[in-house]
Amino acid sequence: MTFFEHCEFVKQTKGQRLLSLDLGTKTIGLAISDSLWAIASPLKTLKRTKFTKDVEILISLCEKEEIGGLVLGLPLNMDGTEGPRAQSTRAFQKNLEKLTDLSITYWDERLSTFAAEQALLEADTSRAKRAERIDSIAATIILQGALERFYSLANS
Repeated sequence: MTFFEHCEFVKQTKGQRLLSLDLGTKTIGLAISDSLWAIASPLKTLKRTKFTKDVEILISLCEKEEIGGLVLGLPLNMDGTEGPRAQSTRAFQKNLEKLTDLSITYWDERLSTFAAEQALLEADTSRAKRAERIDSIAATIILQGALERFYSLANS
């Protein structure tokens, strides 16, 4: 996303809670912000089924949690190029925006899963618990990075 696109997203969602998605092939990690855009918290990990069912769950969750916008982790390659996973995320977004009026933006998710794994290891989390929580922790790392940038844009 460009600087301008992030500014537009901030204008549309300022003062509202955001939901971050870490899209995997088997799961979707979710994290949620507060309305002040200060703190991102892990929410849950959804097991992926079919697109329509996954989106139904996401939209319901957004209504329940009063979400104003979505931040999708964009899995760029380490050199900044887009590979198949990034293309899959963009396709998910294009299909999702046909079904919701929520504002959607991307955030570079490079190394978020690695950082999540390190945080869980430092917390001495068991292997089973790490597997269960890694995606929502990665979504939290994605969202916290975005919140810090968006907060500065909203208050400049």
